[in-house]
Amino acid sequence: MDLTTTCSRFTKSVCFGLAAALGLLALPQASFTAQAQEGSRVVAVGSSATEIVYALGQQHRLVAVDTTSTYPEAATELPDVGYMRALSAEGLLSVEPDLVLMMEGSGPAATLDVLKASSVPLVAVPEGFTKQAVLEKIEVIGEALNVPDKAKALSETVAADLDAAIAEAADTSTRPRVMFVLSISGDRLTVSGTNTAADAIIELAGGVNAMDSFEGYKPVVTEALLSARPDVVLMMTRHGAEDMKDAMNRVPALDQTPAGQNEAYIAMKGSYLLGFGPRTADAIRELSSKLKKLTPEG
Repeated sequence: MDLTTTCSRFTKSVCFGLAAALGLLALPQASFTAQAQEGSRVVAVGSSATEIVYALGQQHRLVAVDTTSTYPEAATELPDVGYMRALSAEGLLSVEPDLVLMMEGSGPAATLDVLKASSVPLVAVPEGFTKQAVLEKIEVIGEALNVPDKAKALSETVAADLDAAIAEAADTSTRPRVMFVLSISGDRLTVSGTNTAADAIIELAGGVNAMDSFEGYKPVVTEALLSARPDVVLMMTRHGAEDMKDAMNRVPALDQTPAGQNEAYIAMKGSYLLGFGPRTADAIRELSSKLKKLTPEG
C-alpha cells in the first residue's frame, strides 16, 4: 500500500489521515504518565492533539509539533519533530521539552523507551471515533496541561456542537451508501470496512458504509465492488476534483455502480475528516451537506 501521496509539508510524505484511517493508533496508554504538568515547553504529536492545545488557548506553550499537525496554520510555523509513527528521540529531545503529548500509536517503541529513560513526561492521548472519544481527548490534554476548567468549557462547547451536527445530519429520509477509498493502485481500490474513523464519520454524517462485511481496510475485488453498489465514493483530498475523477476513471468497475454512473465523488482533507478533534462537528456538517446534494431525497 502506497502511503506517500498525501502530505506536502516540509516534503514529508505520510499524512495523519492515512494513519487514523489505517487504525495505526493502538499503543497502550499504560506506557505513559498521565498526571497534570506545568509544562512550558510542550511538544504535541498528532493532529487532533495539536488542535486541542490551540483550542484550549495553550499554544504559547508549544515548542514543536509533528508533521501531521497542519491545523491551525500557525502550527506549521513551529519546529517539526517528524511523522508521529517514525519519531526520533534525538529530534524530540533537541527542542528540550518538559512535556510531550502523544496520540496513542505514536512511536516507534524504541523512541518512547529513550524518552522515558530521559524522564521527559509523556502523556498518551487516547484515540477513538465517537463523540465521547473527542471529549476524552480534550479532558486528558486539559488535565496534562493543568487547565481543567478550560477543558471543561471546551468539552461543553464541542459536545453541544457535535450533538447539533449529528441531529442535523440525521434529519433526512435518504441514507446513501458511501464507500471510503483509502488508496488506489492501478485499478484496485483499498477501502474502509467497519471499525474505522471513516466508517464512523460516514455514519455520523447520515450515510451507510457500503463496505460493512469486514473490519479495517482491505483491497476489494470487482465482484465485491459491484455487490456493494455505492451511491457515493469518499476519499481524502490529494489533488483537485478533476484528478479525483481521473483516478476513479482508472477503475472500470465503478462505471457499473451508482457512484460511478453519477460521478458522485467527494474529497475532504484527511486530518479534518478523520481526526475526531474539535472540528469534527464541522466535518460532519460538510460531509452531510455534500451527501445530501449528491443523493437528494425523493
